[in-house]
Amino acid sequence: MPFNIGLTGLNASSADLRVTGHNIANSSTAGFKASRAEFADVFASQCGSTKSIGSGVRLAATAQQFKQGNIEFTGNALDMAINGKGFFVMDSGNGVTYTRAGQFQVNREGDIVNAQGLRLQGYPYQGVGPNGEQFNTGAFSNIRLDTSPSDPGATTNIMTHLNLPANAQPPEIDWEDPDPTAEPPVGIDPNSYNHSTSTTIYDSLGQSHTATLYFVKGEDELAWTVHTVVNGEKVSENELTFNASGTFDDPTAAIFEDIEFTPENGAEAITFNLDFSNTTQWGEKFKVVDAKQDGFTTGQLSGIEIDGKGVVFARFTNGESRPLGMVAMATFENPQGLKQIGDNQWEATFASGDPVYGVAQNGKFGDIVSGGFEASNVDLAEQLVHLIVAQRNFQANAQVIQAADTVTQTIINIR
Repeated sequence: MPFNIGLTGLNASSADLRVTGHNIANSSTAGFKASRAEFADVFASQCGSTKSIGSGVRLAATAQQFKQGNIEFTGNALDMAINGKGFFVMDSGNGVTYTRAGQFQVNREGDIVNAQGLRLQGYPYQGVGPNGEQFNTGAFSNIRLDTSPSDPGATTNIMTHLNLPANAQPPEIDWEDPDPTAEPPVGIDPNSYNHSTSTTIYDSLGQSHTATLYFVKGEDELAWTVHTVVNGEKVSENELTFNASGTFDDPTAAIFEDIEFTPENGAEAITFNLDFSNTTQWGEKFKVVDAKQDGFTTGQLSGIEIDGKGVVFARFTNGESRPLGMVAMATFENPQGLKQIGDNQWEATFASGDPVYGVAQNGKFGDIVSGGFEASNVDLAEQLVHLIVAQRNFQANAQVIQAADTVTQTIINIR
């Protein structure tokens, strides 16, 4: 009957309108994937007949479209976008779900969660191995932000890159060792050295100490003596001998090991190396190109960073960083088979296939972009045009029913 055919057309057009309306409603939903209504004809065929007439249309599937959405940058370090085919793995408390929505925050326990409170899953940090940072990829865990202070680290190396002037002359006054126990303290005569530079070093308790290097030109035009003084106490005296090019024939001879200073605060003795291997004797000016050391004091949490591999780092005020975990990711052989359960979440089904777990920048998982999230992949202009088409289809099918009604009334009115 034309009524039934028109009715299937109305139902199909109505479903198309609902799918399109759902897409439009979620055009600003992070991580949302647009759907497409797919239809199939209904055909009741008779065996051996070529004169069968179709019976209308039906909704065959509502297929999700997993094309990449645009990445919107927010500046929020916990926001993450996936540039690829992966999914974030979430713990709902009743099982594992999957999402592309990367708008995250921290709950009261310090776990990274989404707006619904689902916990982002990752791989726990195990330490530094032969290939760098190691993570236990055999088990999921919540990624928790550890806000405890960063431990201090004692200085073990001081690296300097200096230029000592080639035209320097030996000081007129001989160097004298400082005596910090004298009353009043005996300082260092500024006429007893040519140049000096200082750096801060740290003991095992994180307390800072000032290490000063005094450079004294020797009688030999290519020789210098370096006096190292920490907190007013002389701890070493070393010789630097340059060649005619102003460099070292053997740079390792300008590395002085196991210089020791014992603090008075109960900390362990600081044992460090002095590296002058990049020092030169050129020109007429003293210049400090670089001076650095590897110790650090305690640090407070200053921020969170996430790299392209999904490693979550805690950054501290002392310049150190601590890996907290690595974001776990999942891919599916058939993402269109995933079951939508709302709140930007999916569940695995038989049609989607079992999830394959891994990490970013590995295979099909894609990269993680921190500081932004993936926007909806809905093309609003396209959906509005489709809305007009679906509306016209609905009107046309309504005309079929109206025409069938007119024919029926005509037949009934035959006398």
